[in-house]
Amino acid sequence: MYSASWNSIQQFQVPQWLRDAKFGIYTHWGVYSVPACGPNTTWYPYNMYREGSSQYNHHALKYGDPSVFGYKDFIPRFRAEQFDADEWAELFRDAGAKFAGPVGEHHDGFSMWDTALSPWNARNMGPGRDVVGELEKAIRRQGMRFMTAMHHAETWWFYPHWKKQYDVSNPAFSGLYGDVHDLQWEGQGNRLDPNPHIMNHHEFWPSQQKPTKQFLDLWIGKLKEIVDLYSPDLMWFDFAMKWIQEHYKLDFVSHYYNHALKNGKEVAITYKWNDLAPGAGVEDIEQGRRQTLAYNFWVTDTTVDDGEAWGFMQGNTYKTPTQLLHYLIDNTSKNGALLLSLGPRADGVIPDEVKEILREMGRWLQINGEAIYGTTPWLHAEEGPTRMTQFGPFCEKEKLSFTHEDFRFTARDECLYAICLGRPKREAVIRTAKDHLYPGEIGTVNLLGHEGNLAWKMTEEGLVIEMPEAVEFRHACTLKIVRKHPFC
Repeated sequence: MYSASWNSIQQFQVPQWLRDAKFGIYTHWGVYSVPACGPNTTWYPYNMYREGSSQYNHHALKYGDPSVFGYKDFIPRFRAEQFDADEWAELFRDAGAKFAGPVGEHHDGFSMWDTALSPWNARNMGPGRDVVGELEKAIRRQGMRFMTAMHHAETWWFYPHWKKQYDVSNPAFSGLYGDVHDLQWEGQGNRLDPNPHIMNHHEFWPSQQKPTKQFLDLWIGKLKEIVDLYSPDLMWFDFAMKWIQEHYKLDFVSHYYNHALKNGKEVAITYKWNDLAPGAGVEDIEQGRRQTLAYNFWVTDTTVDDGEAWGFMQGNTYKTPTQLLHYLIDNTSKNGALLLSLGPRADGVIPDEVKEILREMGRWLQINGEAIYGTTPWLHAEEGPTRMTQFGPFCEKEKLSFTHEDFRFTARDECLYAICLGRPKREAVIRTAKDHLYPGEIGTVNLLGHEGNLAWKMTEEGLVIEMPEAVEFRHACTLKIVRKHPFC
């Protein structure tokens, strides 16, 4: 059993299912999907009350001044007429995801489950459905693990309660917008800018501006309710958990882990930056990557879109299947995993472009998945001339064109997988192999998706493999090296 202390919580071990899964999908879907206006549609309720922002201007032009038409007024338009949880879950399975789930509550304060703690929820308003509950059942029916993502710690500062001309300052709506308080961000400099890129680099949070006990009680109450109702296998947290009072964090984490123990489940929490003590869960690096092989298992969360939307956005553009698969492959080789976000439309339809991207990822994983699922990192993560120069959070914008010399490595039992990220030549040369493999330990070499063994030789250059004459190259290809004892 876990007690509410870091000493106890550091007993946590990353579940083997999560280490094996590598790839998950979650959805940013809520009231913000109605205006569907970017950049970053999930921040529409923040920006629509900030005069001069592009979303404020859009709102005033299309819906009227926010003092007349507030964020709450979008809720009746969030009807989810075509939402089909089973259809979503089947798509996630076909994409090759091993875990999936929704954002349970974003910064906007609107709960996507049938909560007893607030009337502002999807069962009571808008769709009239328990979205989290329906997806939990549908995702488990497809054999995937279930996750929920929670952003509601940000609600404390998300709305400008001090702007008396707007509905966010009306106590009648505090169940959605949060309790009215005088915290002001504007005009106080970057040290109080709520932009997550800035906040995570500063420690300033005056005592009078910390969340109240009432806010914290609701924060933890919703989390415990989610756990008790749906028993998620993974709980994902956004950045503002940093400012949740420590004992509340300890209380929740110990409650969640003990709930799992009681029910014979292996679960995990992801967190950003240093929001939890090291070892208390799994580190999440938003839209980021690692420079090299990591000692501890980690996760990247990113978007199927080009990084500007998160939720559904009119006129959106998307990453290619190749970009996303390379993201997954690179993370896997460095002891990480990929959590991919997509944004359905307000009516519950996932855009056709997104469906095709996911299905194409699934087609590649059907052939090459054994080099991803259930693997561990090898002694080296990568080789090749194409190098990333930006690492850590929010660095995925760097575009790279990989060549036939760029490889990522994974391993399982006697198998070493060398995944080539560029179109292979007639011969594939794995230079790292000469430093680690004895020629006598190489049994067979295969190309996944191609019948028969491949000829090979060990040279001063490295392991030289003769590739098939006709190779259908889609995104990346995998060489499987089956090893035996070198002195047999």
